[in-house]
Amino acid sequence: MKPNSQMTLDKYFRQCVGIDISKDKFTACLYMYDMASDAGCCTESIDFPNNRTGFNQMVKWSRKESQKGFPLVYLMEPTGSYYEPLAYHLHKIGQTLYVVLPNKARKFCEYEGIKTKTDAMDARCLALMGCKNRKLRPWEPPLPIYRELRQLTRLRADLVKMQTQMLNHMESIDHMEDVAPEVRKSYEKLLDTIEKQLEKNEKDIAAKLAQDKELETKVKRIATAKGIRVGTVTCIVAETQGFHLISNRKQLTSFAGLDVKARQSGKDDPRHHITKKGNAHIRAALYMPALSAAHCNRQMAQAYGRICAKHPDVKMIGVTAIMRKMLLLVYSLWKSGEEYDETRDNTHTPRKKEPQPTNSPEDCLKPNAEPPDWNAADKEGNPPF
Repeated sequence: MKPNSQMTLDKYFRQCVGIDISKDKFTACLYMYDMASDAGCCTESIDFPNNRTGFNQMVKWSRKESQKGFPLVYLMEPTGSYYEPLAYHLHKIGQTLYVVLPNKARKFCEYEGIKTKTDAMDARCLALMGCKNRKLRPWEPPLPIYRELRQLTRLRADLVKMQTQMLNHMESIDHMEDVAPEVRKSYEKLLDTIEKQLEKNEKDIAAKLAQDKELETKVKRIATAKGIRVGTVTCIVAETQGFHLISNRKQLTSFAGLDVKARQSGKDDPRHHITKKGNAHIRAALYMPALSAAHCNRQMAQAYGRICAKHPDVKMIGVTAIMRKMLLLVYSLWKSGEEYDETRDNTHTPRKKEPQPTNSPEDCLKPNAEPPDWNAADKEGNPPF
């Protein structure tokens, strides 16, 4: 594709391939954009099969259509697990890939005034976003051990849900009249199978942690905190890739969806609640440990009691606050490498207060000196006002 006549091929020239991916196919569109003249052009959106053949066809097409001598980047959304094969393929062949959250892509489309929602238009919007947004961070695949631990911890969460369902069914059967023996036996067999799989899953997680002695030592050291176990710490570390992309506490709470936002307009009182726009697996893993820590951990119990005294009708606010404190506790212990100390607040490091300059008239007066003449002219003879 040839660039627009208004575009200049210089350091402000950008080109990006936007990819809207689904289960069976993905749609790609190449966009060229000149930041200096705010001019751009794009190709037609083309569909490719979501397999290895389609990956090679798309890369060959993008190299043919793009402008030679300028960097070419790719941008897509994390659509379930369907994006992973293409993302790993692009990373393997050394291409720059950006993966953005769907809500950010949608907000960008609204900012650009694009209201149409189709696969072809989504690919075009993603390509335009890759050209205009210069703060995107290239996508990197997680380390194999974190990827496998994430799969194991998520499997454990699913098994626990299934076990709870089977126990509820068994309790319902116990209160039924004339239950068929085959039905009861089937439920008991399913429950027994799930319990065996849970035991095997715990052994698999322990064996996987044992492959990395440094990781195992860190996880077990953090798990010495009252109310949190090795499984919860492993889940948090696996979901955050060992906090590889986390740089501060606010970013971590936002990643887990535990950040608080306010909604206020006019005279209405602001309503504060967590966004829940983050990793739901971390929030689910922290719920039961938060209930336990609210009673057995002295540090967490004090915070829980203080919050519940302020909100006696909604104790879930206290539980959510403890979930956030425990997440930050894991992050602090991971970064610092220190042992857990119950008498110390590990979730917050006080900042040093810098002296604030004062503008009082007394600061202008020096000892044994005459007060300044505020009506005096400057060196060039100009009046002060």
